[in-house]
Amino acid sequence: MLKKGYVQIYTGDGKGKTTAALGLALRASGAGLKTIVIQFMKGQYYSELDAVKNLKGLVKIEQYGSKKFCEPGDKDYAEHYTLGREALKRVHEVLDDDEYSVIILDEIITALIFNLVTVYEIKDIINNKPADRELILTGRRAPQELIDMADLVTEMKEIKHYYQKGVDARNGIEN
Repeated sequence: MLKKGYVQIYTGDGKGKTTAALGLALRASGAGLKTIVIQFMKGQYYSELDAVKNLKGLVKIEQYGSKKFCEPGDKDYAEHYTLGREALKRVHEVLDDDEYSVIILDEIITALIFNLVTVYEIKDIINNKPADRELILTGRRAPQELIDMADLVTEMKEIKHYYQKGVDARNGIEN
């Protein structure tokens, strides 16, 4: 366990929020620390699901998302909401257990935008984080009240992206 854990937020409209969080998980595994990544709104295959198998159980990823992307006005909103609630329940179970030194809540801030969780619920997670755990929250457009509560905030800003030239997500790079 860590002597002191902090709250980090990776936000912004640029690429790299999840990648940065997974990089922290990789670094933590190198120090023998266990990490859990709870992915909100992600139910599709991503290469990191296979990558963590090589880390000898030090990093675990749990997905709580539909196979379909969540979009505003989505006809599958009830499914997305139910999965978001399951993820939130799992977060509280993890907070009550001392198995993991690093807790990554991937896309929880994006889940806030889609009303799958509330800002109050995220603030409650931050307030109830055990002192010896590192908590990382990712997602676009973090509200100021969460930024104010965090110890470290990094904003990913898109300057240029090859998606604009029609490049699709590539296996091992974007997914």
